[in-house]
Amino acid sequence: MLLEKSTKELFSKEYKKTIQEALNVLGKKNFALILQGVSFPSNPDENTGFGTYNSEGAKELFNYIQDVFSAIQLGPSGKTKLSDSSPYTGTVFSKNPLFINLKALTEEKWNRILSQKTLDKIVEMNPNKNINRAAYVYANESFELASREFYTNFKKNASTELKKEFEAFKKENAFWLDKDALYEALAIENNSDYWPQWKNETDKKLFGDIDKKRAEKRIKEIEKKYYDTIERYKLEQFIVQKQSEETLEYTKRLGLKLIADRQVAFSDRDNWAYQSLFLKDWCLGCPPDYFSNDGQAWGFSVVDPDKLFNKDGSLGQAGILLKRLYLKMFKENPGGVRIDHTVGLIDPWVYKKGHLPKAEEGAGRLYSSPNHPELKKYSIAKEENINKTPTEGKFVTPDDEKWIDNLSEEQISLYGRMIEKIVIAAAVDAGLDKNSIIAEDLGTLTYPVVKVMEKYALQGMKLVQFVVPQEYNHPYRCKNITQNSWVMVGTHDNEPIRMWASKLVNTEKANPYIKNLIEDLCAEFGNKDEIWHRMYTDEKFFAFMKLVECFASKAQNVQIFFTDFFGINEVYNVPGTSGDPNWTLRLNANFKELYREKLRSEEALNLPLVMIYAMKARGWEFYKNHQELLDKLEQLVNEK
Repeated sequence: MLLEKSTKELFSKEYKKTIQEALNVLGKKNFALILQGVSFPSNPDENTGFGTYNSEGAKELFNYIQDVFSAIQLGPSGKTKLSDSSPYTGTVFSKNPLFINLKALTEEKWNRILSQKTLDKIVEMNPNKNINRAAYVYANESFELASREFYTNFKKNASTELKKEFEAFKKENAFWLDKDALYEALAIENNSDYWPQWKNETDKKLFGDIDKKRAEKRIKEIEKKYYDTIERYKLEQFIVQKQSEETLEYTKRLGLKLIADRQVAFSDRDNWAYQSLFLKDWCLGCPPDYFSNDGQAWGFSVVDPDKLFNKDGSLGQAGILLKRLYLKMFKENPGGVRIDHTVGLIDPWVYKKGHLPKAEEGAGRLYSSPNHPELKKYSIAKEENINKTPTEGKFVTPDDEKWIDNLSEEQISLYGRMIEKIVIAAAVDAGLDKNSIIAEDLGTLTYPVVKVMEKYALQGMKLVQFVVPQEYNHPYRCKNITQNSWVMVGTHDNEPIRMWASKLVNTEKANPYIKNLIEDLCAEFGNKDEIWHRMYTDEKFFAFMKLVECFASKAQNVQIFFTDFFGINEVYNVPGTSGDPNWTLRLNANFKELYREKLRSEEALNLPLVMIYAMKARGWEFYKNHQELLDKLEQLVNEK
């Protein structure tokens, strides 16, 4: 069967009903669209140069995909730096004020604290209003002007009810809001939003190793001098929080869940505010592997194990802070939380500042280095748990790093303390359970990580784009993907699947991938040679079959990045690089027309056809038992 084109009205009631029936038959509990905040569409009269899930354009998208998708996987929502648009280095508590829907502030509900004239000017001057890219610098500059205006007008014209809500918000969130807002003032005072560059040593250490009375005096001084700056920051956080709550209620009514993303990093603002809770001179990264001879030096702070838990096992100061963070996230996102780099919560790789993250330069696993002169005091693994000594102290392949292969139940529980006592406990306190956690466990998994994932039955992730096709039992291959996982072709850090396929077609490198797909998806097809030839020569069909692999697998949960769904053959982020065009790719307001156009050119995801192939991959008996559903799917594909 070829990829027929359909001109039927897309996403009709009957279409959605049939797709949901097919997803149920295939055992899919969740079908999520990955769409980070900046990438949301804006209607022409609200496009300020940066996307937000709080916009009217976002509502259009929610309405469009409801009853097809069950959830949207968002990116981290923290405030980003002016010099770095990556959401993965944003604040852990404060939200990005660029997610404020400025248009809503021109309406009576918000007492028109922003003038229509100001909004129209911002929209008109947006340099990227006609292209599918965010204008990050422009959006920040124009937002600053808008913020000054709506802050002034809020003080003058906001209703008593709104002002009462604002005061309640400040009080409820003071434990993080006061520090984050103070940082905003100190960035102005020191002429830099990067605190290590501040000239005032007292300002650097207000919440670190400093005399408390001197710190309190300086804080009061700054609060008085920059009162309006601090209040404006807090107002921005109040507005974005209130709008986000309204968005959550809107998506709930549509039956859509929003899933948050907890990045592994702490922002500069967080590092300053909680510096006493981090290990000095140590950073989080990744060891050398197949992809990097020197490892990955992320430079992220490492939480001090002694501050995470007290000797009696109760939460320490850092543990309490992190639980409050996760509790906030689960309450705000009852659809769940994706934890970026779950390995970092269980068996983190740490290295000395100023050094490469290599064992020979002093790096090691924080909780798995019983022979390390500095890290052994934190090690849960003991010498008797080590089955081999790494060759010359180097870790070159994933297998080289698996030097631990046995742990007691008590040790596994210790490795899993952050998962159990912070993350799962926060989910339970929010009225959820461990199934609301998506544990990003990509890359090398050490034995402690595997055992903790098993102990708590955490839902991991499987990326079929990164299967090693020569390995028969590779976990990312369709036939090996487990039920309790989230499967996808790629994430925000990967090429769109068609771009990936385009580099393999008509080359010998494609053969092992195609062999696996034929064996796993086409075992009972009668035209295997034809299918093989088409995958080998046609990048669109090859990419399509990789998407089929996700739905044909046993995984109960499927995610798809918006570029793969809409057929946008552009990269969202290239790891290891910075600046434009990273983190700027967006959906335009005409996303419905885009999807129709890309569907006709066989670039967008043809859901009915994917379902047909996925069902046929289950075998002839499965096919016969669902003939009526297959007929309805065929009709959706072929109807003109």
